[in-house]
Amino acid sequence: MTRAFYDEMTTRNLGFVSETEQARLRDGAVFVAGVGGMGGACVQMLVRAGVGRIAIADLDDFEVSNLNRQLFAFTDTVDRPKAEVTAEGLLKINPHLRLEVLGGDWTDQLERLARDYPVIVNGCDDVAATVELYRVARRQGATVIDAWASPLPSVVRVGPSDPRPEERLGYPTVGTPWREITAEQAGEAFMKEIESVLTHSSSHAHVDLQAAAEMAAGKRKRMSFAPMVVTAGALMAGEALSLLMGRRTRTDCRGWFLNVRDARVERPLPAPLAWLKGWVVRRMMKRLLA
Repeated sequence: MTRAFYDEMTTRNLGFVSETEQARLRDGAVFVAGVGGMGGACVQMLVRAGVGRIAIADLDDFEVSNLNRQLFAFTDTVDRPKAEVTAEGLLKINPHLRLEVLGGDWTDQLERLARDYPVIVNGCDDVAATVELYRVARRQGATVIDAWASPLPSVVRVGPSDPRPEERLGYPTVGTPWREITAEQAGEAFMKEIESVLTHSSSHAHVDLQAAAEMAAGKRKRMSFAPMVVTAGALMAGEALSLLMGRRTRTDCRGWFLNVRDARVERPLPAPLAWLKGWVVRRMMKRLLA
């Protein structure tokens, strides 16, 4: 990367960040697993902010249904690999970016990736691959930035010593090798995440619950909306940038939700309230799924 180009590209960052922090971003390294909706929005912001070394991975091609929210999806990129198209777009922003591009074999390289990229952004919607990503990140001392499956923008930050989501939320996958996780286990794990989202946020008020139940039952694709997806990607990027710069934030392994409609942040409930609301949520979910 030529210093003159980089300095000119990032000159308007200064004032929001210091020269020392910008240097940390230039020397920083982030791996983004999944560059569709939230991952694509996040990685574009990371590159524009001046992160110098990035790895991206995705095994899918762009589809017409991606055009409603994914920043690298255009009519002329439909049916092309997401990782390839995203790489082209990122290099148009910073042609000197040190960029590693991976396809469907990225899970085979997780140990190395977690060593080489101490900050990992999870934009992957595969439960088994996500479980393995978190397990490897713990072993290699990497921090994972994530977001919940929620109609409200959210962000989660899981450090090496924090409990994994599968442990904290009680997934049935604990102790199961990730390649042996069954579709039934993955479905139950996803329902545990949905239960947690409905317990700790007002998400039920921002989505068609019957449509959400059909999605949870595998009868329709996941619902996504551009403002929610891109905002969540921005929150994830902000968290990753803060981590690289050495700034502290209040985000932890439980995460938080941004309620744009009511202009407020929603944080996890205290244990007694969470237990009570969780009981109500489980009854509601059982009724909807029936």
